[in-house]
Amino acid sequence: MKLFLRGLFVLLGIFALWQVIIIIFDLPSYILPTPLDVLRTGFAKSGLLISETKITIFETLAGLLLGTLFGCIAALLMTSFKSFSFWLLPILIVSQAIPTFAIAPLLVIWFGYGMTSKIATTIIMIFFPITSSFFDGLRRTDPGWLDLAKTMNAKKWRFFWYIRIPAALPSFASGLRVATVAAPIGAVVGEWVGASQGLGFLMLNANARMQIDLMFAGLFTLILFSLILYFIIDKFLKILIPWQKF
Repeated sequence: MKLFLRGLFVLLGIFALWQVIIIIFDLPSYILPTPLDVLRTGFAKSGLLISETKITIFETLAGLLLGTLFGCIAALLMTSFKSFSFWLLPILIVSQAIPTFAIAPLLVIWFGYGMTSKIATTIIMIFFPITSSFFDGLRRTDPGWLDLAKTMNAKKWRFFWYIRIPAALPSFASGLRVATVAAPIGAVVGEWVGASQGLGFLMLNANARMQIDLMFAGLFTLILFSLILYFIIDKFLKILIPWQKF
């Protein structure tokens, strides 16, 4: 309840500052609409916003799930095989050096204007934080635990399942939180580059038609979805890692 009230006060403060800026600089609605105009448009276009949000939600969740899966597999392979780490680590660094906007048009050409290219964009955005955080956690396992497992003649898969993976979960949680914030951005970037549906497509078209109030309504819908997704993942991680204090 306290968190909700704090968030509500912050939101009201932002709206108040927004309205003050409009009044001081006498900004027209096509430059910056009032919060009331945005809320009115959001309610009037709620059906459109919901239908477009469903597309973005699916792309985000699919990209987040697949990106997390691929990132965890890559981190496990890098930990198990040094040669794999030698080749994959530079690729990970290069993938982050190239801007997503530079890759997204290629993905649209390769996978088309459907959801696949947006999911691929999301995977690329979150692959690095998941892989690097989980890999770092796997490498920093307490040597005493590993020595104890060796003394007890534990098999290699038991090293990972009972020692290294549980010990790496706090680091993985940090990477997953970052990925959760980045995933909706990846989906929207893909929609901006080339799409026929989704919140990114809606905002891009609203901006082109000077429907700034609708663009802001779409933006706030995306923010709301991102916040809800983050708190769901955060709650899941607290259940998954009860021994770790966040």
